[in-house]
Parts: sequence; C-alpha cells; structure tokens
Amino acid sequence: MNASALRDLRQRLADLPGTLRVVTRVARQSGMLWELTVPGLRASVGALVGTPNPAVMYRVLAASKPDVPGILWHDEVLTFGEIDTKIDRVATAMKRRGLGRKGSLVFMMKNRPEFVIGGAGVARVGAAAVSVSWRSTAAELGYLAENCGASGVCFEAPFWPIVEETAKAVPAIRKNLIVVGSSDHGGAGVPPGCVRFEDLLEERGAFVEEGGTEESAAVVIYTSGTTGKPKGAVRKFPRDTLPAAMRFVAETPMRVDDIHLVPCPLYHSTAFAFMTLSHMLGGTVVLMDEFKPEALLEHVQRFGVTTMAVVPTMLHRVLALGPEVLARYNTRSLRIIFSGGAPLPGPLAIDVMNQFGDILYNFYGATETGLVTLGSPVDLRAAPGTIGRSIPGNEIRLLDDAGKEVPRGQVGELYVRNKLLVEGYHNDDAATRASMREGFFSVGDLGRQDRDGRYFLEGRKRDMIISGGVNVYPAEVEGVLEAHPGIAEVAVVGVEDAEWGERVRAFVVKKPGTELEPGDLKAWVRQRLAGAKVPRDFVFLPALPRNPTGKVLKRDLRVWADPHT
Repeated sequence: MNASALRDLRQRLADLPGTLRVVTRVARQSGMLWELTVPGLRASVGALVGTPNPAVMYRVLAASKPDVPGILWHDEVLTFGEIDTKIDRVATAMKRRGLGRKGSLVFMMKNRPEFVIGGAGVARVGAAAVSVSWRSTAAELGYLAENCGASGVCFEAPFWPIVEETAKAVPAIRKNLIVVGSSDHGGAGVPPGCVRFEDLLEERGAFVEEGGTEESAAVVIYTSGTTGKPKGAVRKFPRDTLPAAMRFVAETPMRVDDIHLVPCPLYHSTAFAFMTLSHMLGGTVVLMDEFKPEALLEHVQRFGVTTMAVVPTMLHRVLALGPEVLARYNTRSLRIIFSGGAPLPGPLAIDVMNQFGDILYNFYGATETGLVTLGSPVDLRAAPGTIGRSIPGNEIRLLDDAGKEVPRGQVGELYVRNKLLVEGYHNDDAATRASMREGFFSVGDLGRQDRDGRYFLEGRKRDMIISGGVNVYPAEVEGVLEAHPGIAEVAVVGVEDAEWGERVRAFVVKKPGTELEPGDLKAWVRQRLAGAKVPRDFVFLPALPRNPTGKVLKRDLRVWADPHT
C-alpha cells in the first residue's frame, strides 16, 4: 500500500465513529437495526470503510436481505439477491466489451429494471452511467454522447431510429449498442449492429472487482438545459456520501419497510436520489414507465405505496383529476410525499395536504448540490411556499453581487457547501469555475431566509426583472397570483420596455370554468405588492410550456412575449 492510500485509509478510519453515529441513529429510527443479519453486517462494515456507490450498496442488500423484493415493475418482481447477480453479469459483460475505469455508457430508456441494473453494472467496472432523456432528438443525443465521450448507448427498442441516426454522426457509440426490450409486446427484434441486454445476463460467475473502481465509478446527469446546452454534472461517490445521505433520512420518517414509487424519470436527479435512498434503507421500489396522473393513483393502490418523490406539476395534475376520480382510489397507505425539482406554490401545498393529509415534504436541491433543505408539513402549514430548513451537513450562504452575505429577510444568490457537491461539469471547467465561490456552489437560484430560519426561493438570478430601477423577483409575484382562487398556474417574466427598461408580464392558466379579467388580476396584485411589481400585461394560456422534468420554460415565454428576441 502506497503512502497516499495509507493516508486515505487512516482518514476513513478516523471518520468512522461519526459515520457510525449517524448510521446507527437512522438504523434505529427506520427499523434497519432490527433486520440486520451477520452477512449483512459484514458487508455493511466493508461499505462504511470503502466507498458506498450504488454498486456496493447492492452487495450489502444481497448479503443482508437476498429474498426481499427490491424492484417491482408491472408484474415483474426482482429480489435484492437477483438484482446483485444481474449487476455482476452486466459488469462482466461490459468489461469483456472493453468498458473500464473512466469510460462511460449512455442510458436512454423509460423507467424499467434495466436502467437500475445497467447503471450499477457500469459503476461496478468503475465507469460512468450517463442518463439522458428518452425524449432526446438525434442531435441532442449526439451532443451528449460526444460531450461525455461515450463508447456506447443502452437504449429501449422504440428509440432505435434516434440511436441509429446518432450513430452515423458519432461513430464511437457503435462499439456498444445495447437494446432493451426488443421482444416486448411482439417487438421487431434486434436492430443490426446491436446486442440484447438479455444477452449480457448470460454471463456466469461473480464479477471480480479491481481495486480503485469504486472511486472511479460515477453517474453523469445532464442538467435540464432550460437556458442553453445541457451541462453534464459528474457525481462520484466519496466516502462522505453515506453519512450525508443518512443525515437527510434522519430528518424524515422513512422506514426500512417502505414501498417507494418512482413516477419521475430515472434520468432526473429527483428520481435517482430517492430511489437510491429507499434502496439504501432496504425498501422496495416500484417503477412507473412514465408519469400519468391516474396511473399514479392506480400504482399507489395496487402496490400499497408508502412514499414517493414528485415534482409539483405532477401534484397539480393529480389534483386536477377532480374529487370524483380521486375518491375512486385508496391512497391511505401513503405516509410521505416528497416534492422538489421546481418551486412548490404555497396554495398547491395546502391543497395537497388537505387531500392526502399532512404528509407533504418540500425539499430543495439540485443535480449539482444534492439535497440541501427540507420543509416538513408543519413548515408548509406555517409558511406556505417555504423550501424548509437547512439539512445537517449543509452550509448555505445568500450573497449579493459583491459576494457579501445579505441580512436575513433580504434576497441573495444561494450558495451551498456540503459533502455531496458534484465534481464539476464534464469537459466544462469554465462553467464549473463560474459556479463556485470559496468552495460553495451556486446553480443561480435566489433565496431568502425568514426570522425562523426557513428558506424561500425567489426565482433564478437570470430571471430577475429590473423595472424602473426596482428589483422584481418573479417568484414573489407568482406567489401572490397563485393564491387567487381562479388561477391554476402562473409564470412571470420580464419583457423590454422603452420607459421602464423592463416591465412585468404574467402568463396565466385559469382553473376550469373560471372567468378572469386582467383588470381584476391587477387589482388583486396591487392590493398585495408595490406598484413596480404589478404585471402590466396578462396573457392567458391553456398550459405553461415545461420541460420533461416539470420546469417552466421561461425562455419560450420570453420569445413568445417578444418575437424579435
């Protein structure tokens, strides 16, 4: 063992008592402690001393509870023992096909078990699993594949035309074209030049891991790209990952026997993070192919779902089904609904809790930062719209343009430092440097903190409107309009104005059967906000433009607002 490795081992051993304390607390609180077996204990100690990336996590689960269902999908049941065996076989096959440390493989599919197994198999050889939207065009997929240096794509059969077109422009991915579900529903078979995912599972024997692969393994998740080209956030799994994750779990009522529903796409950080947390505790995960409002309720009833993580748009669409449809389904098994990925309007939070009970938790985090704050049902009742309080292990700074911390109650750019910050943006050192300040990372969100320590989002820094020299934060105006009983959704943007520099424009989605006039809405806002914040224009739309993860595409609204931009 060289000097560097010895120092690293000593540091891990020095950190072990603190890690054990937080893990033990969560183990007692969640019920993990009472289910731990001797083989599971041995595997767990190894993970604590080592690096607990997802591939290692499934080793522990296979040792401690091999016969417990880990994934439910349609009528398929996969136990943790079966999952770990399949991960080994994928890892062996991928190593034989030339994928190794610091390599990368793109995954393009809807939610299904192969997404989880394939990603962990790639991690087991020390490579990066790169998740992309299954809605990607050939141009988008080509950009991402080239940006991350991928040597292949693992894709669902219906997306072959996109992959085929991409392979013509990016020859490097032809090395590993792996098709999933080619026989689903009487499929057309294996496309030319491709291998079936099922063939990877024909490998036999335990995978022999090389030293150091755990430190190399990573996932690369590309940001939503609402303002330009997506950036690949590189998330590795340092030794601090486990205690950081456990600190979040400790703030929640998550349990070892939970059944967690995944309605968000697994290429999105929210879905991946909460699936990983649920599996880390040993809970069962239910995969939905893709989100549909009534299908979500059907899954909750059919599988007895206890927890799920969603974006606010999903909650809005579920409630929009109406009382008659909602009453058809038994959702009493639900204990926790996590909401994040986009701002949660205060009125929507109250409506959700009135429907499902006080089980709603609003979190703030980003692909780049991990989970940062958490608002409990008590917080959401007391201060609708809050993203909650800082999760232990996070340091938050709200800074002005000069880099100075703003007083409590004032708005500043939100910077975070914790043990879960990404390594940076793949092949984009300039973007990484621009996001960092003294070890703190910002994704461009603006926030404020109230006197009780709760945080609130005030929008994106690039979305701030300066009208007549007054800073207008869209989130503040949106919050006032969302409280109007006739409004379902709203988005506020700034548009050029010869007199004021910018003026405020609101795009409004009315609730069904509601009659609204711009004059009435202006009066509503004027009673609650200063004059510069009152929208000059109101535009009524049937729906707001959103990306696949539920974020409003304000760039589209700005183009709509000003055809010359």
